[in-house]
Amino acid sequence: MTPREIIAEAWAITKRGKQLRRWGVFSSFLETLLSLKLLSYQIYFLWQFFTGYESGFFDVEIAVAKHFPLWFTVIFIGGFLLLMAIEWVMPHLATGAIIGLAAKSHRKEDDEGGFVLALYNFFPIFVTHEFFVFGSTSLLITFCSVVLRYIDGNIKILIILFAIGIWAFTNVLGFLSSFAPAAIVVQKKGIFEAIGQSFKLIVSHLSHVMFLLLLLLVISLRVALNAAVVLLVPGLVIGLGLLLAMFFSPVVSYTAASIVGMGLILLASYFFGYLHVFKETVWTITYMELKKKKDLDVIEG
Repeated sequence: MTPREIIAEAWAITKRGKQLRRWGVFSSFLETLLSLKLLSYQIYFLWQFFTGYESGFFDVEIAVAKHFPLWFTVIFIGGFLLLMAIEWVMPHLATGAIIGLAAKSHRKEDDEGGFVLALYNFFPIFVTHEFFVFGSTSLLITFCSVVLRYIDGNIKILIILFAIGIWAFTNVLGFLSSFAPAAIVVQKKGIFEAIGQSFKLIVSHLSHVMFLLLLLLVISLRVALNAAVVLLVPGLVIGLGLLLAMFFSPVVSYTAASIVGMGLILLASYFFGYLHVFKETVWTITYMELKKKKDLDVIEG
């Protein structure tokens, strides 16, 4: 298949695959919630830093403990940690289902068994993704924020530059391992074998570089839109809450603002879910098509 045919089929599969879209929206919703939490914390810490106030990692938890009963504090902290764990783990679970269902659709099979695919492939996909955790933009921002707040002198500039270098290098490795999840789900490869096979496929088939660049453009679009929503939603919610507080009670105002914010997150997650499923489907179909070709390092007599 040509790159254009792959993209066309991937989009067709995305549009007709209801199960695929459900998994994509589910994954995108949790990823957006996690990003919003991390961003909200960093905005708070940076505001405290630039205004000269001392801040700690547990300021929110301490404030809750001071103003609410013990039972509420325990439920709040426990629920917060549980939600963070779910938001961190579940997108990896969804990836296995999306890749497996996309592969079945490409082979003209029924798109069923998503939950089984998700469970069976969760651990190897999770480990594969965590190998490249230092390529996370949110982690880089969090690390740089900590360095700026707690390290004095010019050494912090060197530390930040080093962290940016690690981030860039990890993203290159992550790109070269893009076929690893598909290898794990479709051909049941082991973690290291899947990563090695992905490196080999991408390096060997450089004629597909224009297609890969197009795919990267789509991924970059999703990341840019995701970042825009993550930046805008807290501001919109806070602004709406303050505006309504001028006319209504704080409880009514902040409740209404929270409902609007959640609606915006759900709407954005639906759109991001489409893009996420499309991206994974493109990678999956490309992997399956490239595997049909003979390896370039194999010489037959």
